[in-house]
Parts: sequence; C-alpha cells; structure tokens
Amino acid sequence: YLSSQSFRRSFATETGDASDTRAKSKGRRRTLSKKLEDDGLTLSHFITKSAAADVSQSSIHITQTANNTDTKSSEKSGANHFNNDSSCSSPIPMAAELGDEFDEAFMEQDLMVTDAMSSSNKNETMLSSPPSSNKALDRLGKQMIHGDDGIDHEEANRFHTLKFHIKTYGCQMNVNDTDIVRSILLNNHTRNNDNATTLQTSDAMSSIKFVETDDEIRADVLLTNTCAIRENAENKVWHRLRELRSHDRNFPLSSITEEDGLMKMTKEKRKQLQRHRNNNNNNSSNSINSIQNSSNKKKRIIGVLGCMAERLKEDMFRDGTADLVVGPDAYRDLPRLISVLSAPSSVMPQNNKGDSNGDSNNKYNTTPTIPTERAVNVQLSLDETYASITPVRANPHDVSAFVSIMRGCNNMCSYCVVPFTRGRERSRDVESVVEETRRLLDEEGIREVILLGQNVNSYHDNSGGGRARMSEEETNEKQSSYQTSNEGFSNMFRMRHGDGYRFADLLEAVSSLSPELRVRFTSPHPKDYPPPLLSLMAERPNICNHLHMPAQSGSSTVLQRMRRGYGREAYLELIDDVREAIPDVAISSDFITGFCGETEEEHYETLSLMEQVQYDQAFMFAYSMRGKTHAHRTMEDDVPADVKNRRLNEVIDCFRRNVQRRNDEMEVGKLRLVLVEGEAKKSTAENRTWSGRTDQNKRVVFASDACLIEEEINPFLSHLSSSNNFSFNNKGEKSLLFSGIGNSDATGYPQTKVELSRGDYAVVQVTEARGHTLKGQALWRSSIVGFEKHLSDVHAWNELPAGIVGEMLLNQ
Repeated sequence: YLSSQSFRRSFATETGDASDTRAKSKGRRRTLSKKLEDDGLTLSHFITKSAAADVSQSSIHITQTANNTDTKSSEKSGANHFNNDSSCSSPIPMAAELGDEFDEAFMEQDLMVTDAMSSSNKNETMLSSPPSSNKALDRLGKQMIHGDDGIDHEEANRFHTLKFHIKTYGCQMNVNDTDIVRSILLNNHTRNNDNATTLQTSDAMSSIKFVETDDEIRADVLLTNTCAIRENAENKVWHRLRELRSHDRNFPLSSITEEDGLMKMTKEKRKQLQRHRNNNNNNSSNSINSIQNSSNKKKRIIGVLGCMAERLKEDMFRDGTADLVVGPDAYRDLPRLISVLSAPSSVMPQNNKGDSNGDSNNKYNTTPTIPTERAVNVQLSLDETYASITPVRANPHDVSAFVSIMRGCNNMCSYCVVPFTRGRERSRDVESVVEETRRLLDEEGIREVILLGQNVNSYHDNSGGGRARMSEEETNEKQSSYQTSNEGFSNMFRMRHGDGYRFADLLEAVSSLSPELRVRFTSPHPKDYPPPLLSLMAERPNICNHLHMPAQSGSSTVLQRMRRGYGREAYLELIDDVREAIPDVAISSDFITGFCGETEEEHYETLSLMEQVQYDQAFMFAYSMRGKTHAHRTMEDDVPADVKNRRLNEVIDCFRRNVQRRNDEMEVGKLRLVLVEGEAKKSTAENRTWSGRTDQNKRVVFASDACLIEEEINPFLSHLSSSNNFSFNNKGEKSLLFSGIGNSDATGYPQTKVELSRGDYAVVQVTEARGHTLKGQALWRSSIVGFEKHLSDVHAWNELPAGIVGEMLLNQ
C-alpha cells in the first residue's frame, strides 16, 4: 500500500519490469485487499538500501491492526501474503456524502485516506496508553534523562534502550501531537512488560524502551514535528535536518561520551574528533574489517513528523536528510518503524559452499545483510483521533494544558493545505474529552484547558456515545440540524448536518467540571458561532471572553476567491452580534496579504476592516502558495514578493496603532482577573515579576509583591461599593469617600498579605499598556467565583481614576 502514484511507478521500475508489474497488479491488489481484510491487516512500506553497494531494494512489511492481538501469528500471516503477492495497491475509500469537488481534490492529489490505517478508537489494542495513576511529573520525570543516570539498568537488561529527542515547530496542535508522540514512545515497553524478559525478533517493537533526553547530540532518535502552512516554516525544517545530518556525520554516537557531550566540547576538540574519525576511515584497508566497522557503526535515526512529512512524503528523503517520515495520523506506528530502522546489519557467516549453516571454520562473506535505511508511513485516516492516548506534557508544571477534541478540516479554503496534511474532520466523543480534562484537573492540577482543533467549533460527535446529561426528550430536541453564525455564512460540507453533540454541548460539559477551571478554544472558523454558543459563553464566567475570528481579508471579492464562505458584511454582522452578547470580549484574527489577484483596492479594504473592528490581537502573514491546494491548481500567484511584504508591513502598522489606542482606552486602570503562569521572561532575582493572562487572553506583567486575600477583602468590597462611599466632583467624575477606611473595626479593612504562586488567580489593576502586553499591580488573590460575585463592584471601581484603587488598598 504505497502512498503516491509517482512512488508506485518508481517502485515498479526499481524492482523489475514496470509494464509486467502494472499488468499483474490489478488482479493481485484485489486478492491482497481481500486477504488483508480477512486478517485485519494493513500495509506500510520501507525503502531499503544496501550499505555496501549502490543497490536499491524495496520491501513491504505487514503490521498488525486493532483486531489482531497475537503479534507473531499476524506477522507470519502477513509474510505469507507478501510472498504470494509481491506487487500490491489498494483502492481509496471515499465518502459518497462529500461534495464532488472535495472527492476530486483528494483523489487527484492521491491522498491515501483509509479506515484500515489506524486502530478504531473503540477497539484500540495496538498501542493504547496504560491507565494514568501517577502524577504528570512522575510520568515524565522518571523517563527524562540528562546523560545515562536516568536509565534503569535493571530494565536495560530486559529492553533495548533508545534515547529520543523531539523538537516542535508550528501551531498548538503540533505541540499537543508532540505530547501524544512522547506518550506512545515512553509507554512502548509497557505493552508486554510482563512477558518481555528477553529480546525477541518477533517482538522487537515492545522490546524497545524509549527514554527522552534533553541533549539532542546524545539521542539515538532525533524527531522533528513540522509545519507546512507556509514556505518559511518548511525552510526552517530543511535547515534543521541538514544541521542534524552534519552533526551525525562529524560526531557519531560512538565518539560522544556521557562525561563530555558535544555541547561541552571546545572547537578544537571537535576538530580532533573529526580528524580521528577521518584517520580511522583512511586506515581501514582490510575489506572485511571495513565491512564489520561499517555494520557496527551506530547511526542516529533522523525522523520528520507532522504536516510537512504528510505534504512531501518520500521527497523528505532528498539528499539523505531524513531516515524516517511519519504523517500526523500514523504516530502509533512509530515504535515499529524505529525498531526496524534501529536493527543492526550484520555479516552473515558462510561455508565454502555458500551454506549459511556452516561450522566454526566458516569465512565471512564480503556482502553484509541489507539494513533498512528509510521508513515512511504517511497514510491519512478517517477515524484516528488518539482518544485512547494519554498525552505526556513536556512541562507538567504548566498551569494550562491542551486537549485535542477533533482533527482535520473539511472547509477546503483555496489557500490552505491543512485538509491535505491533516485529512478530513473527525471528532472525539464527548465523554473521552471530558474524562481527559477531569484527569488533568484532578491529577495534574491544571487551572486552564485549551480545546484544540483545526476547525474546533465545527466539532460534531455523532458516535452516540456522548456524555448523557440530558433526558431523551431534551436530547431529541437538542439534536437539531447544523446552524451557521448567521445567514451570510455558507457551508460547503454537507455532512455537518445530523444528530449528535455540537461544540456548545462539549463546551458546556467541560466548563461544568469545575467553576475554577478556565476554558479556552482554538482555532475556530467564523461560520461556526451560532447564537447558542455565544449565549453559553456569556453565561459561564469560566469560559474566557476571547474569540478568535480569522477574517483573512477585508474584501468580499478576495474572500470569494479564498472560498471562505462569507463576505465582509456577514463578518461585520457577526462581530456586532458577538459584542452585543459578550460586551467585554476580546477579538483576535488572522490576515493574509498578497493573495492571488489581490489589488490595491482590495488591500485597502482589509486595512479599513481592521480600523473598524479594532482587533485585540492579530496574526499577519504574506501569502505563500502551497502545493495541492485549490489556488495552486486553478490560480496564479501573481502578486510580487515586494508588494506582498509592503502590504504586510502596512497591515502590521495598522494593527499596532489600533491595539495601542484600544488598550489605552479599554485596559489601563481596569481590574482584571489574571491567571499566574510563572515568572516573566525578564524577571530577575533583584526585580522578580510574574506573568499571566487575563480572561481576554492578554498578557500582564506585574511585580511579585505580596497582596491581599479574597477572604478578607470580600466584606470590604461590599462596604466600599455602597452608594454612600462614592461622590462626584464638579466635572461629574466619580471618586471615593475615604472616611472610615483604615478602621478595621468599622469597615473590615483587610490586613493579611500573601505571596502569589504559579496557578493562583490574582486581581490585577492595569497601569500601563505597551502594544498588546500590559503592566499592572496585583491587589488581591482571588478566584473565578469570587471575582464574578463582586463583578458589579469591580465595574464601579473600573470607573475610578487609574491607580487610585491600588493606592488605597495597598498603602492605607
């Protein structure tokens, strides 16, 4: 089951007569597909290359899917199928309910979308994560090493240990995917831990114990999780891959000691190591010794994961930069792929007659076994959501955590490559999302959860296994047809209609877990903000007042070419609806400059939209054409690069002016509830400062001075908010009457002060705005419920002159 038409042609050419292969393949693929279906198997392939000669050989390895539990019998069965049918392919299952253009796009670009690729979320036995009974720090800390001290040497005798290092580029989904990959690798050896007392070839995958290292030069496996949304993102990955390959050649693992890693070496010592390696190569005159040295030389496995791997597929092997290419739906297959790549080559002993079963007088043949040097699995899935995998976060101390609720995108915007790198939309069931969030809340003590998806607010759980929190009558009434934000938005994907739980239902369930758990979500589409969702956000104080509304352009004609499904007027109507329903909401957006055919007039419409909406945050980029997209197939990238960059600078300047003015007007002097995330980047021992985010997702930096506590300040707030404590001057400005304040017996004036900690909620008065970063002063430690209880008092305080509240509370 190969991943592209071009590779199938090259595979046929390299392995024999191409015309003969094509003639035989049609009948064989039907036979093989039937056998695979009967045995519950699926195919992935490895590209192998001889280390001794420039000879290519391809092999297809059969892997076990969810319905098989006996690894050995499955592999034997798969091997028999392979011997009977050496050339194979497989039809691409397509959903008839999709639009014709959607089907054509997927078939034309030869995306392999198959139900058989990944384990079903209901019957996952391939690599399911063990129950999480330990805390996050225990799960990660025991398996993160700094050298060799972190390795359990008792287990090392039972398992082959490989160190891995992973670096992430791109969006929050990639960060969450990295946590999933980390979990799959770290828990690989626990699958058959009880039975894995010896290394067995047939059980090589479960015989490997992966440990994570923070020093990439000591890693056996170097993984890079990639982004393909723009060309610049891919260029960074190519640079990193070339750099890793250069380090691997110049400083092989055999030359790196635990006491003196590459990062600690001087430049002179690096040169000495390289000269030593070159001398060894020059002195290897004996051919047998040369082969033995070559076969024993340990080589790092350099792997590419994610969207770039899915987009470029086998092209990632260009110039020998990568050994392993795995798409975003094939992470469960990583241990198996790595186990095959890490299997050492050997020189087979043979007698004079060439019999491999000779006696002790056998001589070595000069041809070693052929090692597997390249592995790829880039098949997309119709149902993979990794719902059964418990992610292992890189930093368990973070107060926020990502929870992926759906994967893929069906919008097919003309500029976007995501549907081709992430596949079609599929949502996790409500119960699995709620349970993962509950575990994060109870076991890891997170204070904020961020629900993730490529099109997060189009979430649709139609599995029938959602969380039962409504009666049957209420459920039937709730399960209505799909609803867009307003009549000006269209939906090109017809399968969104039907019964099931929508995003508002999921958001209600997650936010009900704890009133002190903040809930955010990203990244949405403007078409999926129906009135019930906005009403829920307005009602729940722990659902943050921040909405991402990616406009992409302010011109209706450009939006039409982008196939966004709305025009400028519908978008502005939605903005009005949002601000009416949630008055204190912050709105962010995405903008692309220089899209195909964009004129100066259309560009100025984008600038005018930014002036009109007054965004609180924006992500702005010049257009980068991506292969396989609708724009790539039907449009011309005709806006010159210098024009794109000039327009981008104008958009950035417009945003900066507006956000500074808006924050000066809307934030300075206000009291905001801030979740303390940790020390600020510029914090020092002499000037220690905290950093956190407001409900509106704006970063606030403030001094780590002791502040008051909510328990003592609540009665004081009630007293202070009474009408007798306010007066108006001759200009109509409201001010405080300070009579009685300071007498704790009369007013209950708070006295106790405490130090804030990571994960605390603090009421901070904003004193200064620098762009979209705010500075402030912490007044008291609070809670979401406590802050909401006195929200009317806070609104009254917000009308006072800036700084007077902090001065009164902290300096009395």
